[in-house]
Amino acid sequence: MIDAAGRTIDYLRVSVTDRCNLRCVYCMPAQGVEPVPYGELLTLEEIAQVCAAAARLGVTKVKLTGGEPLVRKGCARLVGMLKAIPGIREVTMTTNGILLPRELPGLVEAGLDAVNISLDTLDPAHFEALTRFPLEGNVREAIDAALAAGLRVKVNTVGIEEYNGGDLAELAALARDRQLDVRFIELMPIGLGKTLTPIPGEEVRRRLEERFGPMEPYKGRRGNGPAVYYSVPGFVGKVGFISAVSHEFCQSCNRVRLTSTGFLKLCLHYNDGISLRDLIRRGAGEEELAETIRRAILHKPLHHAFGESCAAPNLEARTMSQIGG
Repeated sequence: MIDAAGRTIDYLRVSVTDRCNLRCVYCMPAQGVEPVPYGELLTLEEIAQVCAAAARLGVTKVKLTGGEPLVRKGCARLVGMLKAIPGIREVTMTTNGILLPRELPGLVEAGLDAVNISLDTLDPAHFEALTRFPLEGNVREAIDAALAAGLRVKVNTVGIEEYNGGDLAELAALARDRQLDVRFIELMPIGLGKTLTPIPGEEVRRRLEERFGPMEPYKGRRGNGPAVYYSVPGFVGKVGFISAVSHEFCQSCNRVRLTSTGFLKLCLHYNDGISLRDLIRRGAGEEELAETIRRAILHKPLHHAFGESCAAPNLEARTMSQIGG
């Protein structure tokens, strides 16, 4: 589908739950957030219904997120349902990796194409301070198991000066002898992220080049999103940067989000969108859903206003776990 700004929207990020087994400092408070009652979450069948309607409009790629998606039962079954939808070419997942070794066989059998594993530090003390949870060896196990299963693997790292500013090179080195990408994502000034010190992508690159030498821009295609990739001397994999704040890429944005409660969210920075759950539960069919999605996407904002002084009434105030990663 083409939105009002001429952008092709072909990518849907689907949050399957607002619950998580970690309490990352930029995502939720130490005590967590009040979880949505299960009856307010979309069922797996309702998620598939929305994705089928979106596919009619040209969405070809779906990423499952949370919270932590694997705390919800049935993720492998959902992957299979989505892969069966005509027009959906790729189904991927973002996870913190803790439950992935247990769930990986079912996900691979269901047809999962790729996995993004969120990992902000390899230092046990820093990991526990950042996530409020002990670092378990199965996160590294999950990375290697996913590679062995033939999945495309990306490791996602959010740079936060207070917690992992000295750990970035060690994380990048995961790509030295593994066929994976390590991506450094600028912290979004949303919810609790506003209270922390982000490390801009250019500063991360400077620190990595101090350690590994000059990095060369990579011209090939590595995924569905806006990451800019580099080749590092001696590395098998690539290093990428997603710099949404310092280098806005809204003009090429190709995505919308579906929250776990069925709200179609048009831009991460704003609370604009429409509830599809209400539509489904009053009996709307796929054609009506598709038309509702189409009309909503025509109002997708032209760009975010991160980094600007902005007091618009429609700014997003929820935490990342409530929105969907």
